[in-house]
Amino acid sequence: MTDVRPVLVLQHAPHEGLGRISPALGDVPYRVRTVLDDPQPRLPGVDALSGVVVMGGPMDADDVAGHPGLAAERALLAAAVDADVPVLGVCLGHQLLALALGARLHRRAGLEIGFAPVRLVADDPVVGALAPGTGEGSATVLHWHSDTVDLPAGATLLASSDVTQVQAFRAGSAVGVQFHPELDAALLDLWLRTPDMVAGLDEHEVDAIRSDGARHLPALAGPAAAAFGAFAGAVRARG
Repeated sequence: MTDVRPVLVLQHAPHEGLGRISPALGDVPYRVRTVLDDPQPRLPGVDALSGVVVMGGPMDADDVAGHPGLAAERALLAAAVDADVPVLGVCLGHQLLALALGARLHRRAGLEIGFAPVRLVADDPVVGALAPGTGEGSATVLHWHSDTVDLPAGATLLASSDVTQVQAFRAGSAVGVQFHPELDAALLDLWLRTPDMVAGLDEHEVDAIRSDGARHLPALAGPAAAAFGAFAGAVRARG
């Protein structure tokens, strides 16, 4: 591809990589930036981008005092939605997207760590691909969060769980997912070998996540490829 605007990937921890998102983008160029602790990061304008992907991380999405770069991320996300630029927010990225659209963050309101189902409650080209059909159903995915967000005004709720009402939503060109459909076996193995990720988990909990990953991740490969392929299709359409 030539003269294609890149996708900007905002990363918050070295181990929070793209996983299954990367092959879906294929030949679409992307640039990875980490601006967490930069009080005045120089981010590109949305007119220079074909899409924005915001990954997870251990920090609170509203901790601008501790991580001033989060304010610039939120401003970029708001501008991207206004400009109809495709946006994908995962976990922390989902929370940052919600905050950028005026919703509230609730700290320590919904601890979920491990594989468990989410209920799909509305059809969507991205999230709906995780449970193909009529926009209803469930998918077993990896959860790793304790904060939750309210649904932004005007957004469509796409998925919920018993613990976390807003597991996924769409707002125009943007979709946020609180869970981790990007996980493949290699990325999960990296997480389980990263001390910051498993701090607070005992050996049995880590073993259970590893065992559940071996059982559930293969079945998610096709649906996740379709979901991220739909996002990549929106990116390519913008060009």
